[in-house]
Amino acid sequence: MAVSLTIFIVGLAVLSWSADRFVYGASALARNVGVSPMMIGLTIVAMGSSAPEIVVSATASLDGNRDTAVGNALGSNITNIALVLGITALVRPLLVSSRTVKREMPILLGICLVASWLIFDQFISREDGILLIVGLIMVLVGMAYLSMTSERNDPILQETEDEIPTGVATSSAVMWVILGLVMLPVSAHFIVESAVDIATYLGISQLVIGLTIIALGTSLPELAASVAGVLKGEDDLAMGNIVGSNIFNLLAVLAMPGLLSPGIIDPDAAQRDIFVMLGLTLLLLLFSLDLRGRRQINRFEATAFLLIFFGYQWLLFR
Repeated sequence: MAVSLTIFIVGLAVLSWSADRFVYGASALARNVGVSPMMIGLTIVAMGSSAPEIVVSATASLDGNRDTAVGNALGSNITNIALVLGITALVRPLLVSSRTVKREMPILLGICLVASWLIFDQFISREDGILLIVGLIMVLVGMAYLSMTSERNDPILQETEDEIPTGVATSSAVMWVILGLVMLPVSAHFIVESAVDIATYLGISQLVIGLTIIALGTSLPELAASVAGVLKGEDDLAMGNIVGSNIFNLLAVLAMPGLLSPGIIDPDAAQRDIFVMLGLTLLLLLFSLDLRGRRQINRFEATAFLLIFFGYQWLLFR
């Protein structure tokens, strides 16, 4: 148990570092070839923030741990909203003013409804995986279009511009991309193997290990980025990272078990976890949108998110 826990922690650290280096290299490379900062932020950075979940889900699916992969997708979305956003808004109330972010939130809710419908029958098929990947492609195309039509005074534009690395040689950027692509699957393999050992030792299901330990571990980069962003006054970027990550979690991460290991899934995912995810996504939408154009997620609402998160963890382990 101690050895597996150590491997898991080290694996998470390497996974987070690898994802960060991959996003750094890919963003710098895209900037060097003339891609706009807004498009980089909405596509490469947003998808890169879900890279740990995607690789872990693919690795778990290839190893036959389908429920771990499904749990990782659903659990990461729950953790991103209830824990990451809860802590971030508790540190400092989060002002949501970007029209770009606000337009993404109803899209996220729609994707949540579709993903929930696909697994409500307690079976994830290869056709489900293909449908999610098609949805991913459509979202990427939509975000690329959005980046070209966004208002120049949208606050997320300047915040994104400030976060894209500058002055990075193309050779260095390519090196970081390759290193990230190599280390991500290697670290994911050790994470999944050690997580299965931990689950077996504790007597909990693969679904629960994906919903809790793995989801929490792979969401730590979002937590660090969101808290750092809000402390720098980049509220919309912090919110955009969470919303974008959740979109990619459902389209790319949940697609992995469908494509690589289709079959029956744990009934609890369809009877319990999708409703928690849907409820939190709806709350996020209600807390964030305001007809006057500006809305602050305050500390009271942040506390509500955190109480839901810890109540959900108690439900899983009781």
